[in-house]
Amino acid sequence: MITEKNVSFKSEEDGRVDKVASAIVPRSIFSQADTIIKVNGKSVKKSQKIKQNDFVEILYKEETFEGLEAEDISLNVIYEDDAILVINKDCGMVVHPGAGNHSGTVVNALLNKFGDGFKTIDDEDSSLRPGIVHRLDKDTSGVLLIAKTREAHQELSNQFSVHSNEKIYIAICKGFFDKKRGTINKNIVRNEQNRKTFTVTDEDRGKSAITHYTVLRQFDGYALVRVRIETGRTHQIRVHMKSINHPILGDVIYSRKDSKFDVNLCLHAFSLTIDHPVTKERMTFRAKMPTRIRDVIKELSI
Repeated sequence: MITEKNVSFKSEEDGRVDKVASAIVPRSIFSQADTIIKVNGKSVKKSQKIKQNDFVEILYKEETFEGLEAEDISLNVIYEDDAILVINKDCGMVVHPGAGNHSGTVVNALLNKFGDGFKTIDDEDSSLRPGIVHRLDKDTSGVLLIAKTREAHQELSNQFSVHSNEKIYIAICKGFFDKKRGTINKNIVRNEQNRKTFTVTDEDRGKSAITHYTVLRQFDGYALVRVRIETGRTHQIRVHMKSINHPILGDVIYSRKDSKFDVNLCLHAFSLTIDHPVTKERMTFRAKMPTRIRDVIKELSI
């Protein structure tokens, strides 16, 4: 269930609005595309500097899962210790329940693995999404990080908020790339014609998003691409690659059905680098290339 929240307060200090407000609301909400921040009645970005006595209003959404059932679903574990769990999420598996997806999710599996006490950092409402630090789209496979304690969740959420981690994806994109490397630095906003999708804008609105890509191998009409994202906006890679006319193969939302391959989204979260929330050790986790992408590469290589 999605709950809309409206939190307002008068600032007691100077500083960035997200840092000041993180003492009142979960810091992770500032990475959500739907979060609206207002200072003295005017919409601002999370980096906006505020002063003491400024009136701050934050509108955001929380997903609560009262009554969720634990389900015996196998997880492909890459790494686990007392603070974190890292899995290789399958293509087609939803991370957490939402409209039309109330079972068969990663969260259902986590509740089965760790029990009902496995919750996130909010002390007032322990029904918030259990342990989930970041998201992957349903049809994106690969590395997914889960916090096992409130302290680990807070620390890792902070890392994702300030973009101190490194996220590498592998994708098969359509078309011929004129250059081997590039950076897409375009804000992302909701599509006014279809509110479930996103698009880029040259205007000073929406969420900032930066995507770096490198063509690893160019085929006839397709390319194997390495992608590194500095930000983590919803559908970021899919929207950015479409914006340069190289949509991802199998993307039924941002591209037409392919004439050669009938395949699910060819986007894979290959590696994630973080600072361990307890030991502070820099760690990199990798998920092996999925069969659907390897099969496409094999056929293109013939």
